[in-house]
Amino acid sequence: MPDSEASEAAGLRARLVDVGVDLVAREGAQALTLREIARRAGVSHGAPRRHFPTHLELLSAIARRGFAQLGERATETLADAGASPRTQLTALGRVYLDFALDNPGMYELMFRHDLLESGHLGLRDTSLPLFGILVELVGRARPNVDARLVAGALWANLHGIAQLWRWGSLQLATGAADFTPLLGSALDAHLGPEAAV
Repeated sequence: MPDSEASEAAGLRARLVDVGVDLVAREGAQALTLREIARRAGVSHGAPRRHFPTHLELLSAIARRGFAQLGERATETLADAGASPRTQLTALGRVYLDFALDNPGMYELMFRHDLLESGHLGLRDTSLPLFGILVELVGRARPNVDARLVAGALWANLHGIAQLWRWGSLQLATGAADFTPLLGSALDAHLGPEAAV
């Protein structure tokens, strides 16, 4: 394939993902059909198949962008290597919840394993390192526990807070005006109460 054709193909591939990212932001994961993405990209409905042989591959490429964005935010947040693991976990939890609430369509897509299930698309290479950061911080905060299990439980708790907050259920049930006290309670539940300084 000549360089100009390869460049054009890469450009269309990126444009299809860009359109998908915009579509999921505006209308949610349910709007991500091949036909709609092609229509909004201004190409024939068969064109995406040349770059993404399956719908799953296109959805995974779109979700990969979300994981990259969340990963960048997490990396920026954890730049203070001198902060305690608890402080870093609090900051990471806030980043996670802010991302979930600010990007509900992308967030839904990123964690819909039923839509994205595939071991050969490389999505796990983007998503699992984020969980690894959580495991590492939990391990430093609670060295005598199975950090993967505690991190998994904490992640599930944060995911539940994000969903229930977005639906308005937690505000109604707790009277909380923001999710900060809930984040603190989740960390206390999984890490133990924060030591007095």
